[in-house]
Amino acid sequence: MTKNIYLALALSSTFIASTLLQAEESPAIKYDPLAITLADIQWGLPGGGNGAPVGVQTAQQGIDPVTGGITYYAKFPAGSHFDTHWHTHDEFVVVVQGTVTIVLGEESYSVSTGSYIVIPGKLNHSWDVPVGGEDAVIVVRRAGPADFHFLDR
Repeated sequence: MTKNIYLALALSSTFIASTLLQAEESPAIKYDPLAITLADIQWGLPGGGNGAPVGVQTAQQGIDPVTGGITYYAKFPAGSHFDTHWHTHDEFVVVVQGTVTIVLGEESYSVSTGSYIVIPGKLNHSWDVPVGGEDAVIVVRRAGPADFHFLDR
C-alpha cells in the first residue's frame, strides 16, 4: 500500500512538472478564468449502458489545446457500476462528492470526498458506487483524447 502511495505521488509530481513545462513552452495558449461550484454544474442528460453506469451524467469543463485531453465532471448514481476498461492516456481524478470503490489493476481502494486517483494509461480499472449512499461526483482530467476499451466485449 505504501508503495502505491509513493507511486501516485511520483506520477502526480511528474504530471504537474510536465504541465508547467508545457505552459512555459506554449505562451500562446490562453485560458479563460473559471470558478465554478458543484451546485452550478450544468449536467448533460443521463446516459450510460454498454459498460458505463446507467444514469451517469457529465459536464465538460475544457479541452487541452496541446494534448486534446478533456477535463470534466462525472456524476454516478448510487448503486452504479462502471465495467472494467482502460484508456490509452493517463487519467487524473478527484472525488468531490460521495464514496466510490475503484479497482486499479489487481488492487481495490475505497475512496471518498477529497481523494486523488492516478490511473496510468492502459491500466484496467472499474468503479462501484455503494448502494443506498449518495451519488458520487468526480472531476477527471485526461492526458490525451478520451477513449474507452472495455474488457470482454
